[in-house]
Amino acid sequence: MTADRFDPLDPVIHSPLRLAVLSVLISARQADFNYLKKTTEATDGNLSTHLAKLEEAGYIRIKKSFQGRKPLTECSLTEKGRAAFSAYLRALESYLPAGTKKG
Repeated sequence: MTADRFDPLDPVIHSPLRLAVLSVLISARQADFNYLKKTTEATDGNLSTHLAKLEEAGYIRIKKSFQGRKPLTECSLTEKGRAAFSAYLRALESYLPAGTKKG
């Protein structure tokens, strides 16, 4: 098996926390910071850093507002993010033996 048969994995997505965030957002229209924090079991600072990287790449959109007097940060997947996530999954499939791939 040669290394050139593998599709490259997107380094922006390949971080476990960023992959977890995108996995949540792929099935949800949007998710707030606290939900993502609870779901991924991340710290505030760690999650903030990874969300910023995803936003910088154009994979997610972050909307900040207030709910009453409390800050509210909502995240949603962009079309670019959805396409990148799909490409990442296809790249992962290229690492599987031929008989285990979908379709």
